[in-house]
Amino acid sequence: MGENIIPLVDWRQDLPLPDPLAGAAGPLADRLGRPLHDLRISVTDRCNFRCSYCMPKEVFDHQYKFLPHSSLLSFEEITRLARVFVGLGVRKLRLTGGEPLLRKNVEGLVEQLAALRAPDGSALDLTLTTNGSLLERKAVALQRAGLRRVTVSLDALDDAVFRRMNDVDFPVADVLRGVDAALAAGLAPIKINMVVKRGTNDHEIVPLARHLRERYGAAVVLRCIEFMDVGATNGWRMDEVLPSAEVVERLSAVFPLEPLEPNAVGETAQRWRYRDGGGEFGVISSVTRAFCRDCNRARLSTEGRLFMCLFASRGHDLRALLRGEADDARIGATIAAIWNQRDDRYSELRGAAGPGGPAGARRVEMHYIGG
Repeated sequence: MGENIIPLVDWRQDLPLPDPLAGAAGPLADRLGRPLHDLRISVTDRCNFRCSYCMPKEVFDHQYKFLPHSSLLSFEEITRLARVFVGLGVRKLRLTGGEPLLRKNVEGLVEQLAALRAPDGSALDLTLTTNGSLLERKAVALQRAGLRRVTVSLDALDDAVFRRMNDVDFPVADVLRGVDAALAAGLAPIKINMVVKRGTNDHEIVPLARHLRERYGAAVVLRCIEFMDVGATNGWRMDEVLPSAEVVERLSAVFPLEPLEPNAVGETAQRWRYRDGGGEFGVISSVTRAFCRDCNRARLSTEGRLFMCLFASRGHDLRALLRGEADDARIGATIAAIWNQRDDRYSELRGAAGPGGPAGARRVEMHYIGG
């Protein structure tokens, strides 16, 4: 039997780097007037879960060829790029993956990034997204290194449902112990991300919300995410998407709600508050209610490719600049030129195109680019 490998020709082909002079004049804004504010940094393409909506086991099996360590950006290279991005307006850094806690000594990277400052001297918003499997043992070290918050993926409270969805038989109790450890370490508030698939775990929305309210109150915020057509391997179907509006209806039938204003421009979640004071929850509606027009996020892959959208098919190779002779000014001008040419709005176009979505090249896989 041959190796089970996804062809990489589409999403690891690089876009040409633009002339850095193209980004030299005027404020940094893309073609839709969107500023650059958030940078999501994937530190590994590996994960110890095999969730069907991200890394289905039938594709990402023991024969799958992940990136060799030599291809990954070093912590020093990541920090150098992050410093350049901060100079261009980035104020929030999110570490992601894969599963970022699988990257050896990732707290060392956190320490380097936590030392960065905005031009006015203020600290950055430094956070990390994790499946929670290693959080119990890592929480204290991460907090001491300077991490401010964590987001934990948890798709069900029922243990059998959760084990089926992560497809490696990992127990939900271990994830909750990680949440407890993170709160004890001061990494709060914690966001819990639940990817909702109709017919798979949508019956878990109310039980999980109830459990988080009763156990953690306002210290933990549940966010329900519509099942998205990221990559080419997750078998996405529109009939498995539970619209966020229905999520809100189900929760409001049990817990009276009132809407909240966004915390900031570009925030992905619509927020709601429990009227009884039991905290809040959010919904992320990238399928039924695209938020492309306010998207201010760039994504850096684990081997140094810069992607302008979660649904992109190709990125720009910044590693070549890092390991070449380019100084920070040249790198910054190149990034500015890339951003100024950006016009990505995949989710908005998908909504206009209907169930088939917009035509185009195969999209990058989420484990490679980060969620």
